[in-house]
Amino acid sequence: MNELDAAGITGPALRAAYTACRRINAHHGRTFFLATRLLPPRTRPFAHALYGFARMADELVDNPAPGTDPATALDEVAVMVARIFDGGTPADPVLTALADTVRRHDLDRALFDAFLRSMAMDLEITEYATYADLREYVHGSAEVIGLQMLPVFGTVVPLAEAEPGAAALGEAFQLTNFLRDIGEDLDRGRLYLPTEELAAFGVDRELLEGSRARGLPDRRVRRALAVAVARNRAVYRRARAGIPSLREESRDCVRTALVLYEGILDEIEALGHDVLNTRAVVPRRRRAAVALPKLLTSAWSNSRLKVRT
Repeated sequence: MNELDAAGITGPALRAAYTACRRINAHHGRTFFLATRLLPPRTRPFAHALYGFARMADELVDNPAPGTDPATALDEVAVMVARIFDGGTPADPVLTALADTVRRHDLDRALFDAFLRSMAMDLEITEYATYADLREYVHGSAEVIGLQMLPVFGTVVPLAEAEPGAAALGEAFQLTNFLRDIGEDLDRGRLYLPTEELAAFGVDRELLEGSRARGLPDRRVRRALAVAVARNRAVYRRARAGIPSLREESRDCVRTALVLYEGILDEIEALGHDVLNTRAVVPRRRRAAVALPKLLTSAWSNSRLKVRT
């Protein structure tokens, strides 16, 4: 039985919509896609749909098609999302899958509104002074993703008790993105690491941009990034503490995603925090070492279930 059958997804258009989201996840989110292989087949399509929507909106902002206005495109998506919560079904395949996922899992509209607000912030705000200033952006761009996934993954405690861990997971991943992608973000005119935190180490945007242009690391930048990595690891500890709140069948997926994504911090440290011109990537051999044993166990469990049914 394939994933769509297991999830009870019928009808050619709806199946095609979920398949499109799966392709987006496989192409753009390799770490999360690998982790979703550890979910029960009936759960995977809904995780792909939520990822597909987040990626679609993010691409509108970060990589707009030539001749298009990202603000207008984002407004159009917001209108279509509002229609979903009013009972409509958009023609766009990603939003079609999203609409079905929202209805099946009774997802909260406020999470999607917060997400779209953060995407719009990227079109208006180029830097933040403190982590407190960054708070709204991180909530909308990352924490809400964890909160959206929570009803899909399921919990063994009341949903509200599991929400802090889910939000921390989204925050941890986003802070890692800020560190890994600092050079690319600078090229887009954005700086997510708080300027006051950087200034404590004698680092400002001019120094970062100059170091990137010259391809030469700077000890002040390295020291600032080392502290940011330590802060990020503390958030991963909070996220890890929330994993037991999840339904048992979902824990390996989240645990694997967490281990692999935190592994990016290990690679940043291995590079001596010189990430302005080098992208920190978890090697395939490590990805395989973390995920493969669990994937084999999951495949064995699923095959036994098929035999029994």
